[in-house]
Amino acid sequence: MSETTTDATTTDATTGTAADSSTGTDADTTTSTGTDADRTTGAGTAADTGTTGTTGTDTSTGTDAAIETGTGTVVVELRGRVAVVTVTRPEVRNALNVGVLDGIEAALDACERRADVDAVVFTGAGEKSFVAGADISQLVGYTLQDGLRARMQRLWDRIQDLELPTIAAVNGVALGGGNELAMSCDIRIAADRARFGLPEAGLGILPGAGGTQRLSRLVGLGRAQEMILTGRIIDAEEALRIGLVTSVVPPEELLDAALGTAGTILAKGPLAVRLAKLVVRGGAETDQRTGLLLERLAQSLLYAADEKAEGASAFLEKRSARFRDA
Repeated sequence: MSETTTDATTTDATTGTAADSSTGTDADTTTSTGTDADRTTGAGTAADTGTTGTTGTDTSTGTDAAIETGTGTVVVELRGRVAVVTVTRPEVRNALNVGVLDGIEAALDACERRADVDAVVFTGAGEKSFVAGADISQLVGYTLQDGLRARMQRLWDRIQDLELPTIAAVNGVALGGGNELAMSCDIRIAADRARFGLPEAGLGILPGAGGTQRLSRLVGLGRAQEMILTGRIIDAEEALRIGLVTSVVPPEELLDAALGTAGTILAKGPLAVRLAKLVVRGGAETDQRTGLLLERLAQSLLYAADEKAEGASAFLEKRSARFRDA
């Protein structure tokens, strides 16, 4: 399933550059037609095979299995216990359309359904783009009802709320909805060629898939306002400096870095990881006293769980914990 196919769409004006201002608007109402009218500028592949997670758990040996999403725009490959979700429209900078959103939704369904998936990595096909944004050619047809429907915003919310840890492996341009997709993940790792921006104001709209809310929580109110109001595109190093991403690596090391980070997480207690994610997210959206109450309740649950005994015993016995046997 590693062969890239493209989804049928209307002609796509998105190129993922600052001048084109690919957008993150969350309304998306067009339907697939069975033929591809998009221009083709080159082929891309899904995430590389043969990747080894560096710590904690084995995410190696290439593609263990392919997970079918039912669309040709999103490929899901299982690397050990990590699902690598790749948007595969490199000829249009992996621009978001109905087929891509359908594919991501199907991928999330599969990841939640399968007991052998414990983490999710999102990335884009090809060398130029993570996800450039939404198809600008579709913007003229968006209506008030589309804005209220807010499909993309709701889908990115689902990624944020996923119990499984999520990592964005940002391999190139991440504009508009692509930037918002990355921000909905727990961790963002960028290739040094990656660029980030929310250029929607240049099209007379705003970042409507969570950008107005998530960016300020990651980089601070002042920087978020500057990026959103000016539409300025920043490079990977600036994104690292302001806290938008957690690390920057050479492009050829990106997937290894993402899988290695996933492996480190999966070596921890699975219940502890899920509750920690829940408490950190929940606490960030409430006052400190309420957040501390969430922390106390989650810790109480973990004190009563078998994996706490396994973790403590492994530490005292100077061995690796076997949490999934606990």
